[in-house]
Amino acid sequence: MNKGKWLLIRDYSIGWTVALMIYNLVHSVGTIEEDGIAISLEQSLLLAPLFGVLMGFVFGFAQMSFERYYNKRTPLPKLFLIRFSLSLAVLVAVTLVAFVVFMEIMDIGDMGLFEFVFNPPIFVFYGYILLVDFLMAVFRQMNLMLGPGTLRKLIKGEFYSPREEDRIFMFLDLKSSTAMAEELGHFKYSRMIQDCFDDLAVVTRAEAEIYQYVGDEAVLTWHSREGLKDQNCIMAYFHFKERIDARSEHYLSNYGVKPFFKAGLNMGKVTVAEVGKLKKEIAYHGDTINTAARIQGKCNEFQSEVLISEQLKKALAESDSYHTQHLGDIPLKGKADHVAIYSVTATT
Repeated sequence: MNKGKWLLIRDYSIGWTVALMIYNLVHSVGTIEEDGIAISLEQSLLLAPLFGVLMGFVFGFAQMSFERYYNKRTPLPKLFLIRFSLSLAVLVAVTLVAFVVFMEIMDIGDMGLFEFVFNPPIFVFYGYILLVDFLMAVFRQMNLMLGPGTLRKLIKGEFYSPREEDRIFMFLDLKSSTAMAEELGHFKYSRMIQDCFDDLAVVTRAEAEIYQYVGDEAVLTWHSREGLKDQNCIMAYFHFKERIDARSEHYLSNYGVKPFFKAGLNMGKVTVAEVGKLKKEIAYHGDTINTAARIQGKCNEFQSEVLISEQLKKALAESDSYHTQHLGDIPLKGKADHVAIYSVTATT
């Protein structure tokens, strides 16, 4: 269980608690259950957090299982069948737990399990559960498409007006991409890029946010504090490289090549704002980003896998995991002054 999975469980637990409270309020206020389980509004609201956390865990783990199949490029019809089957299995499990809880702490008379499960009013609840599960899965996919946390920020309007932040940016680019595309063909090359960017998920171990995918290039970012902590902004690259190396057999057998990425990093102030009308996203602007891209463009010239700016080098603490070498003050396209850059190499 990594941080991302615990955040998924947290979000699902909160979502299910709120959903159950809404159901209980709508269902209980002003209605009388004539052919069902007698439960007061106070009792139902007290049980909502308990079952909210329980359902958050079980539906959260079901969603994780679904995403594993999704990441394996399972055909969509089979994928939807798997997701629906998981939802039904979880619904059965939760119903059994609910029966035990109600039998112990509620007055349900002599009602047996069969009568409880097939009690007519409870079918409305079953439908509500499946609907909420579907909606939460949709929101989860929207959040994954926009990037973790982006949907929440857009809903809250955090960047409706531009604001300034201190950030670190990494531009990560596939080396010899043109030659690979010509050799593999566009379809096979695209599948390889899909695999590479699936493996890029490992950078979440280093608190990285994936800001953009642009062709065969990815842009990662951190708030300066998170990026400098434990040298996360540098270690993210080496985590990714280790992941590619560990899967070299997969790449060689499927594509005949093992991809290699080079990276350029810079640190500084940027402006962040919500942009777009038909398609909204959170965008970063500023010289910090442009400089990071230009630094990455120098990797081939210096035969280096990672290059960083002097500003970032000074902010990073010393580490035994890698060493740096000053390459000099070099001109960068669009920059009036020369920029001091350093190469970064993992220690062996």
